[in-house]
Amino acid sequence: MNIALIAHDGKKPELVSFFLKNKDLFLNSEIYATATTGSHLGDMGVSVNTVLSGPLGGDAQIASLMVTGGIDMVFFFRDPLGKHPHEPDVQMLMRLCDVHNIPLATNPAGAELMLRALKGKLHEQG
Repeated sequence: MNIALIAHDGKKPELVSFFLKNKDLFLNSEIYATATTGSHLGDMGVSVNTVLSGPLGGDAQIASLMVTGGIDMVFFFRDPLGKHPHEPDVQMLMRLCDVHNIPLATNPAGAELMLRALKGKLHEQG
C-alpha cells in the first residue's frame, strides 16, 4: 500500500508522533511525503519518498501520484486556523481524493479510524 503523509507546519509534530505511535501498521507500506514532513520523518529513521514542499508544488505532485494509481491512502493533518498561501493546491488534493475514492484523514481522530480499518484488513489477509 502506498500512503501519503502531509502536514501543515503547525501539525507536523502531531503527524510524526502519530506515525511513530502506529509505525507497525505502516511497515509494509511505501511512504510518500512532502519535503518538510518527509525530512521530519527521515530524522526519525523512517524510509520515505519525498516530493517538493507543499507550497512549491508537493501537494500537486502527490495529487498526480493519486490520479495515476500511485497513492492508496492520504493522511493530511491540516491546520484549519492558519493561513496557507497554497490553499488552492490543498483543495485540489482533497477534491481528487473524493474523485478517485482515496481515503483521506485530515486529523488524528480520522487517521486513527483509517488505521483501525487498515489493521482489520491486514488481519483478514494474514
